[in-house]
Amino acid sequence: MMMSTTLSVSFSCNPQNPKSLCFLPLQDFPNTSTLRVLPTLPLRCSQERSLAPPPTGLDENIGGLSASNDCVLSGNTPVLRQNGLPPLVSALKASAEQNVASFHFPGHNRGRAAPASLTRLIGTRPYLHDLPELPELDNLFCPQGPILEAQIEAAKLFGSSHTWFLVGGTTCGIQAAIMATCSPGEFLILPRNSHISAISAMVLSGAVPKYIVPDYENDWDIAGGVTPLQVLKAIQGLEMEGKKAGAVFITSPTYHGICSDVSRISELCHSRKIPLIVDEAHGAHFGFHSELPNSALQQGADLTVQSTHKVLCSLTQSSMLHMSRNIVDKEKIDRCLQTLQTTSPSYLLLASLDAARAQLSERRDVVFNQAIALAYEAKYTLKQIAGISVLENSSFSSFPAIDPLRLTVGFWKLGLSGYEADEILYRDYGVICELVGNKSITYAFNLGTCRDHVQRLLLGIKHLAATYSSIQQPEEKVCDVHAPFDDIIMSLIPRDAFFASKRKVTIRESIGEVSGELVCPYPPGIPVLIPGEVITERAVDYLLHVRSKGADISGASDPLLSSVVVCNIK
Repeated sequence: MMMSTTLSVSFSCNPQNPKSLCFLPLQDFPNTSTLRVLPTLPLRCSQERSLAPPPTGLDENIGGLSASNDCVLSGNTPVLRQNGLPPLVSALKASAEQNVASFHFPGHNRGRAAPASLTRLIGTRPYLHDLPELPELDNLFCPQGPILEAQIEAAKLFGSSHTWFLVGGTTCGIQAAIMATCSPGEFLILPRNSHISAISAMVLSGAVPKYIVPDYENDWDIAGGVTPLQVLKAIQGLEMEGKKAGAVFITSPTYHGICSDVSRISELCHSRKIPLIVDEAHGAHFGFHSELPNSALQQGADLTVQSTHKVLCSLTQSSMLHMSRNIVDKEKIDRCLQTLQTTSPSYLLLASLDAARAQLSERRDVVFNQAIALAYEAKYTLKQIAGISVLENSSFSSFPAIDPLRLTVGFWKLGLSGYEADEILYRDYGVICELVGNKSITYAFNLGTCRDHVQRLLLGIKHLAATYSSIQQPEEKVCDVHAPFDDIIMSLIPRDAFFASKRKVTIRESIGEVSGELVCPYPPGIPVLIPGEVITERAVDYLLHVRSKGADISGASDPLLSSVVVCNIK
């Protein structure tokens, strides 16, 4: 006579994460065929789970599971760091190394079904560590385990009162910062050349823009930062109308490394109890070397958003949002980030933020020595080459510093545009830059920059100068033209323009209409049209002119500018 086996199961459930169910086979009972569910105490928010050795009582036939006391998942053993690894890296390593039968997302199942076309390129290990929000890996929106510990360590390093890890890039951090400080109808003071995420944040929040037109250097065709005087005038302009800004938003450093006087701007803001938000996407390394400018936090900013993946070494798309002081409501930022960030964050991105923080912590006083030395050597060498210009602080004397790890090289004295020079350097020397402009090229130095690559860059530019200086092409070939920013008329706030019904018209027919899209030529990277603004003839003429000279047009639905999207305004 066959004996039937009973499998008694206990589920341990985290109420904050109902997906986290622990399966506990407990004991064998003869002569029954029932399944018993035994309640147990819930796990704390996702950090307390350990795994015993894998079960050995698995029948070869599907469904032939025999209960074994060897397979017990305990809810009271914390995940410990392994081999001195950073907390989140350690937790991810431990979870990936478990011998488990996985019935969870993602569908590649720890690499077992990873697409061969990509595994041939990167192997299966990234898939093995591409895990979901398992209890032992913590919860990004309810951190109480390794994510919390990693964020605390980051806050200590960067000098913030609180740090949030971001898997939506600096874009979602900027959006959260603006949404947390500006309610519908409140004013946001910001530069005209702010990142598009600031414009989308005004759509999300309903904030009203008060634009500052940044300094512009015609010789370089580059926009700079904003000065304390410009910020003061914007604040006073609102005060004269009986209004107050919900926040001031600035970008420092700019893409080219130009730094605003954040310290003085923060003093101005705080004297009026206005929070200062700094887009520090390009400055996560600031404050970690005597030759580098101080960070925005060190200069008194309330919220800063950094692209940890740019100069530091986390994976692309990973960033951090830092808060200082108590002028901004932390819980409001929490809520905004829950609205903006995915509920399925990549643990590869999160762990890379933890790893980048640890890398910087280990040698914080010397880690940038080589990169800065190479950048200085390159600038010194290039300044000796006839026909080549190097961007220095003297070109933007109103600003306190330029990031020494940004190298911007001008070619207009050779009669070459930045686009033409870049094409030659890429084709003949395999040099890939960070940013190409009308008159210049910008190169980013970082912890991975090596001397061989710098020598290749210098050799290429020397050859370029020798070739084209002998041809003696006129500098006038590179055009100079000024953007029309002195006659901006806002008909709708960005949010209302975003939701307004729209139509496409020819670019000439758009004159006098209200723009329904952001149109930004690069260079100089300052939007000419922002949703809600009246399109002028000067704006159209300028856009067509710079387009004919080879400028890239971003944001427009038709980058050739044969048509423009406008709002239907009755």
